[in-house]
Amino acid sequence: MDPISFFLSFFLSFFLSFLIHLFIYLFTNECLMCLEKLTIFIVALSFAYFSKTLSGTYMKSAITQIERRFDLSSSVVGLIDGSFEMGNLLFLAVVSHFGARLHRPRLIGMGCFLMAIGSALTGLPHFFMRYEYDTVIQGLLNKTVSISPYMISTILTLDCVKDTGSSMWIYVFLGNALRGIGETPITPLGISYIDDFAKAENSAFYISCLQTITLLGPMFGFLLGSMCANLYVDIGFVSFDSLTITPQDARWVGAWWLGFFVSSAILVLAGVPFWFLPRSLPRQGEEGNENFNVDQGNKEQSVLPNTHSVKLANIAKGFLPSLKRLLCTPAYFLLLCGIVLKFSSFIGLLTFKAKYMEQQFGQSASRANFLISVLILPVVAVGIFLGGLLMKRYKLSVVAGAQLSFITSFTAFLLLLFHFSTKCDNLPVAGLTVSYNGTPEISHDEHSLMSQCNQDCSCSTSEWDPVCSDSGITYMSPCLAGCTTFTGKGKNTVFHNCSCVLTPSPVEGSRSVSLGQCPRGPRCTRSFTSYMAVTVLSSFINSLGTTPGYMITIRCITPELKSLALGIQTLVMRTLGGIPAPVYFGALIDSTCLKWGIRSCGGRGACRMYDSNMYRCVCLLVITNYCLYKNTKMGGGGYSIKSLITHINIFSVIKDLI
Repeated sequence: MDPISFFLSFFLSFFLSFLIHLFIYLFTNECLMCLEKLTIFIVALSFAYFSKTLSGTYMKSAITQIERRFDLSSSVVGLIDGSFEMGNLLFLAVVSHFGARLHRPRLIGMGCFLMAIGSALTGLPHFFMRYEYDTVIQGLLNKTVSISPYMISTILTLDCVKDTGSSMWIYVFLGNALRGIGETPITPLGISYIDDFAKAENSAFYISCLQTITLLGPMFGFLLGSMCANLYVDIGFVSFDSLTITPQDARWVGAWWLGFFVSSAILVLAGVPFWFLPRSLPRQGEEGNENFNVDQGNKEQSVLPNTHSVKLANIAKGFLPSLKRLLCTPAYFLLLCGIVLKFSSFIGLLTFKAKYMEQQFGQSASRANFLISVLILPVVAVGIFLGGLLMKRYKLSVVAGAQLSFITSFTAFLLLLFHFSTKCDNLPVAGLTVSYNGTPEISHDEHSLMSQCNQDCSCSTSEWDPVCSDSGITYMSPCLAGCTTFTGKGKNTVFHNCSCVLTPSPVEGSRSVSLGQCPRGPRCTRSFTSYMAVTVLSSFINSLGTTPGYMITIRCITPELKSLALGIQTLVMRTLGGIPAPVYFGALIDSTCLKWGIRSCGGRGACRMYDSNMYRCVCLLVITNYCLYKNTKMGGGGYSIKSLITHINIFSVIKDLI
């Protein structure tokens, strides 16, 4: 059994056992006798956090698969990813404000069900269409033949039939947006519920435990993405032996749809417990009072009659005054300014994290997702837990928490600079990165793809069916390599008598190429090891300041504004950072593309190959410029302590991965 299957099997057995015991506790009266209701809520909320982060990070892990499946550019895929934030934008402020006065647990349960529907809708397009890729041996006999280069080039040409699935990505967009709508009540209402009814000294510890457990979601989300990326998209309908591509190929599409249905089922289960939890609880230590009036803050308790009903019209009248009070709080306003800059940079990098590892270091999507889940996220979980433990053990004040957050954030930023030195050179591809003579290629245009060795072959320069020679040079297609014969079957096909292949001897028979791109050298492997080591260290250091920074958000405003403050913070981050960041990050990534795929009826498809050096510089320069601008802007003017606060935000749990 491979490691990914082992982890998933262990997780599913543990997860099922956890659900059975949780439901037994919730549906029996003995549960309410042996456990505090707040403890039950924290367990249920942890499960909901786990479920929503699993579905969210699975979406991140499937970005490359969706891009290739629907032949989209990175900017369009970034727009699809940003649709989650758009869903939040529509309802977050209203849910945060009204939800604080309504039945918060049931609103959270409704949100889980909406997310489940959205996840199922996202994976639905798979059943409307099948994936087809062009390959040079399509339609050829699986035996040794003699064939002209012209036939090899034209065998790729398919009848132009309008692709009925060209707009199916709209379902992915809408499903992700619906998932964002369902997520709106979980964080602001869940955190405020805990802070309202827990002891002040225990609140930080509970939240740190919640965030630590939450990281199991991203961990298994990326593990699930790793497993699905290793399965062919049309598994069960296509024989694996008939495929001519591997998971390392730029045309490979994994079973991206499968993970969305798995996460949908988990989200349904996560929403059930909240329908059996009470609207309010007595504060810890004051269990004699069975009711608590949130509107009167943490210091005042009152008994509410069971027939009490909240009129939405009366609640709405207080929305604008509450919003004005919130935004006029200097510490909170400065916190928002810094969060937008930091969130913009890290959400863009997180969205294309696995893709960065694929394009920069030649890793498959499956391996990239696996390494994120088993190396990076566990140390982040440990860092968050230790940060909350430090907050509780030493009873850190708001200022001390801000200082700790700044120190850890700035240290992680310095470590980030080491990524500039961890690189892999461009893969040598004839006509793209090197000439047909093996010298570095300066210009990238259609004329450079042709050479004297293949100019009489009538090759298409738009096709991408790479082959690798013994010299380590990749050719875009067997035709462009000048090949005339082939042997073998499927992925084991070998092309012979290739006139463009460089050999140390003039022996014609040694001019052969095999299907697929050439692998990267050992130097690239060492660079990737260094990259992962720096990433793990910086992620751990930065995560130490997550819980102290999070507590600043809910301590710098009055108790009755906590839900609204968390909701507005999330709203601003997603409006100014979460929505545009993946789009312009994707556009910048598109600008580094060297070879675009072509759709059957023309038009640009997904990128097949990027300029590795430009890709690295674009990604890292954007984030460093954001951080430097933030430090310069917020560091002066007499706001030293407040400027430290701006370096922290709730989403650094999983966003600080690069």
